[in-house]
Amino acid sequence: MSNQDSARVVRSIRGMPTSDGAGVRLTRVIGTPSLPELDPFLMLDEFGTDRAEDYIAGFPEHPHRGFETVTYMLDGRMRHKDNHGNEGLLTPGSVQWMTAGRGLVHSEMPEQESGRMRGFQLWVNLPARDKMTDPRYQEFAAERIPQLAAAEGVSVKVIAGTVDSVSGPIQQPATEPLYLDVSLSPGSAWTCPLPAGHNAFAYVFEGDASLGEDEDARAVELQQLAVLGGGSRLQMRAGAQGARLILVAGRPLREPIARHGPFVMNTREELMQAFVDYQEGRF
Repeated sequence: MSNQDSARVVRSIRGMPTSDGAGVRLTRVIGTPSLPELDPFLMLDEFGTDRAEDYIAGFPEHPHRGFETVTYMLDGRMRHKDNHGNEGLLTPGSVQWMTAGRGLVHSEMPEQESGRMRGFQLWVNLPARDKMTDPRYQEFAAERIPQLAAAEGVSVKVIAGTVDSVSGPIQQPATEPLYLDVSLSPGSAWTCPLPAGHNAFAYVFEGDASLGEDEDARAVELQQLAVLGGGSRLQMRAGAQGARLILVAGRPLREPIARHGPFVMNTREELMQAFVDYQEGRF
């Protein structure tokens, strides 16, 4: 294979500190002026703190329509409840994939008063044909997320998509997502196949790594997101401290986006209808 087959870092960005819910402190990486979206991904938040006052107020009841939320817990305990009768407890290593569809109201509240709370929430857009689908809630405990030794010193958790014939538990035909948690020991390397035609990014949340091959390789530091471009595979190599990153890819929808707060539709009229439906209790 030539370097033309290798994905490279098109740009790298840092997130911006913000707060959401009832004052939970987090870092927003996608959904900022620097990177408003990366079709089909609308938002990526990283939360990570040892200070209970940064997360204890949680995310009280709030609505969603028109997209999916993916919460991946690394540390801590968070309880989900929604107005469609779903309830679940997110614990370390577990994943919640929630399809808001035509609308739901849910809360995400910490079930701890001290200790570390760390993880990610990703928003994935739904195509126009699925925006008003029935809401759906999927929860997967840590032991249901397959893990493989992909190379010497490389461990991969497969949340969505397939690596070396190992498939994650989440299926979404509209965007066919790949979502991996990759741990690399110091100096180790791995080349990961990428789905053709997908938009992809990598976010380093421990250590640092270089992404890309040979002269195209770019250093990606702690808490940097790398937007990837071109190529059917991504080569990654950990730095001296090792690295841990999420690698995420999805098929772009290439549809117009009308969004405001917790609603993501295709037209302004649909967006206005979402507010009316919520206010009139139709979620």
